[in-house]
Amino acid sequence: MSTRLVVLISGNGSNLQAILDAIYYKMLDAQVVGVISNRKDAYGLARAAKVKVPTRYLPLAPYTADGRGREAYDADLAAAVREFKPDFVVLAGWMHILSPAFLDHFGYRVINLHPALPGQFPGAHAIADAYAAFQRGEIKQTGVMVHLVPDAAVDAGPIIASEEVRIDPRDPLESLTSRIHNVEHKLLIQALRRLIQGDE
Repeated sequence: MSTRLVVLISGNGSNLQAILDAIYYKMLDAQVVGVISNRKDAYGLARAAKVKVPTRYLPLAPYTADGRGREAYDADLAAAVREFKPDFVVLAGWMHILSPAFLDHFGYRVINLHPALPGQFPGAHAIADAYAAFQRGEIKQTGVMVHLVPDAAVDAGPIIASEEVRIDPRDPLESLTSRIHNVEHKLLIQALRRLIQGDE
């Protein structure tokens, strides 16, 4: 039986599309059983709906507005994810730090994709931060990593796969961003395949 994936997104969903394509072309023995977004206008929801993958929209704002807070949100998010009975939860452009109220339900089964090398440039602006560091002469390359998320540390955890991306002095930020996204799509599939085959 193929591995069940729930994908959490916040935006365009290009990495979700990479997963869906890899499954379609039988490069990945898995099925996306659910997609959850914390943003209503995330295009990834449309990508999922197009191939009849169930979707959920679960915004954080009501929880902060009425005082329930992030832990209550994460607990409800965990409950929503558990309904899909996933083998792994993939954070593919999910712009929200998860607390133990979520992570404790999926021990070593939450996978994050981050556009930086291990130990470098945590947070939401990793590509721009790396580009600025390059311009200051501090680095010559950046990269992409896929890692497990055992706790609430930001963009840290056991590494599943990583790949360097050289920065060309002639690169504008947009070009570097595009090349990093291309590596993300490939590396995420490699990492998922490694995890899935390791479970067999």
